[in-house]
Amino acid sequence: MQTAHIPARLALEDGSIWRGRAFGAGGTRLGEVVFNTSMTGYQEILTDPSYAGQIVVMTAPQIGNTGINPDDHEARQVFLSGLIVRELSPCVSNWRASDTLDHWLSEQDCPGISGIDTRALTHRLRSCGTLKGALTTDPAISDDDLIRQARNWPGLDGQDMARQVTCETPYAWEDATPAAWEFRQWVLPEGTIIPPDGFHVVAYDFGIKHNILRRLTAYGCRVTVVPAFTPAADVLALEPDGIFLSNGPGDPAALPYAVQAVKDLLGQVPVFGICLGHQILGQAFGGQTYRLKFGHHGGNQPVKHLPSGRVEISAHNHNFAVDPATLPPDVDVTHTNLNDGCCEGMRHKTLPVLSIQYHPEAAPGPHDADPLFIEFVQLMAARKAPASQEA
Repeated sequence: MQTAHIPARLALEDGSIWRGRAFGAGGTRLGEVVFNTSMTGYQEILTDPSYAGQIVVMTAPQIGNTGINPDDHEARQVFLSGLIVRELSPCVSNWRASDTLDHWLSEQDCPGISGIDTRALTHRLRSCGTLKGALTTDPAISDDDLIRQARNWPGLDGQDMARQVTCETPYAWEDATPAAWEFRQWVLPEGTIIPPDGFHVVAYDFGIKHNILRRLTAYGCRVTVVPAFTPAADVLALEPDGIFLSNGPGDPAALPYAVQAVKDLLGQVPVFGICLGHQILGQAFGGQTYRLKFGHHGGNQPVKHLPSGRVEISAHNHNFAVDPATLPPDVDVTHTNLNDGCCEGMRHKTLPVLSIQYHPEAAPGPHDADPLFIEFVQLMAARKAPASQEA
């Protein structure tokens, strides 16, 4: 049932109440309230599993004007707890649209609230840090009770959210990104040899996005996706040429099984980790992770590649980061965030292992970081080269 014109409220753990109008599904949801600064791509954001357990504030003033289409989903369903916008577009204008945001969120059982001063709410989150919140369309719940619900919700610290979003069984992925204009500048260097059947990449699904899999496939990889809890022995039995550690939600310190699996894989084949995969890799190196004040969420984060000095504008979605002071001497920090200086990338000095904290596939966002996929392919090609030369 759609909820247009029904009053809705957002209560934060700091005691504030924000009143607006409901859209999408009805009911009450609890979650961490975070803000996303992307100007476009709300459909990809809504279907990003990394938002599981979170209520997302869009800082762009109007959301919903391009509707929903069947091609831009990044996962099988919506995993976030709610959506907060300044204005829900009253009409849809896009040739690809097949549904409205309001109706689609209702089908996805995800509530939204519009009419919120998202600028003021974002300012509060930047000042106070991430806050727990309760979003409801139920008039029977008092403001005080709603605030109590927000405060009593346990939050995401120490929570293994990856198990809630991962696939249940392994599967093969075959769909590649179309050779569209936006990817024409990113090509493998001349002389990079790809086997006839492609490099076999086993991708851990901690909350993986479809466009990651499309980009790997577009660079000649044959991808097998495995659940988050897959032991290293089962992965190595698939005879991979490389291991990919995906993005995902929640606290990386709550995934000791994944850290152990990565420890067992280091040195076996090339490894590439992003976002949660980057944080898990940091722990596997012996480092520690910590919570950022309000995280990075959006497609306009400036990141500096330290070896070259190159600055990338990149897409982020994470609340935790790797503490570079806890990393061993054989791991280099390769990227830093120009806003807050946190670690955004790592590379092992002797092993074929690299990672970044952000999203090279974007979706949505700029494609400045897409060459990281090329670097991963080159690591696999270098490892295969000695064997092919001997043959």
